[in-house]
Amino acid sequence: MWAWALLPVTLAVFGTIGMWAVYAIAVSNNTVNITEEFPFISTCGSYNPQSCLFSQICNICCVLALWIVTIRFQQVRDLGSGSHLNTAGLVLGFISSIGISILGNFQQSVVKGVHLFGALMAFVLGLVYFWIQAWLSYYSPPSHDRKWVVPVRIVLCSLCTCLVICMFVLYKTGFRSEAAICEWALVMCCFALFALFAAEFRHIDCHKLTVQNKERKNSSDVNGVWTIQEIH
Repeated sequence: MWAWALLPVTLAVFGTIGMWAVYAIAVSNNTVNITEEFPFISTCGSYNPQSCLFSQICNICCVLALWIVTIRFQQVRDLGSGSHLNTAGLVLGFISSIGISILGNFQQSVVKGVHLFGALMAFVLGLVYFWIQAWLSYYSPPSHDRKWVVPVRIVLCSLCTCLVICMFVLYKTGFRSEAAICEWALVMCCFALFALFAAEFRHIDCHKLTVQNKERKNSSDVNGVWTIQEIH
């Protein structure tokens, strides 16, 4: 069922268009000057009116990311792959998703420390989350999608790792424009990693939360159960 595959694709497309829209507005109203240096995403979203759009885009991406992380956790659990690692991925996915909202609502020009903390949560922990997903995908039950999803995910994760390192090194050595380019490439790769979940989500037939009445249950101490059914 392709409906759930649209969720990660929506995040990737919406986030990509949104970030470049913020960039376009910032350039058009001269709040950034690309002739002096190429701006960071945070710099483009630090000033009005695009700061409002930047915050809203980050908030929506945060909600969509939390939804995707939750569904992916249950899907991997239903497939019986890596319970503890899968739980660690869920926690890291939640924290990194919240980091997206933090960096969007605390602009660099207003509260720089909080903004950088949110960026570290989103990028560094998010990168660890995607590496975990690459591992879980590799050890998941054999399927047609795994033959190409795993290599693509590993390549994108490796590229993101290189971009994070290059971004920090270039920024520290004074190459701000080059560091900003690395940041833009990193964000685009992260959106591509989210979009890659569409290949696995297309197998999901239904996704629902079942709340069971405790008095009518015969022998269980669980009040709610997440259920995902898949078509193979």
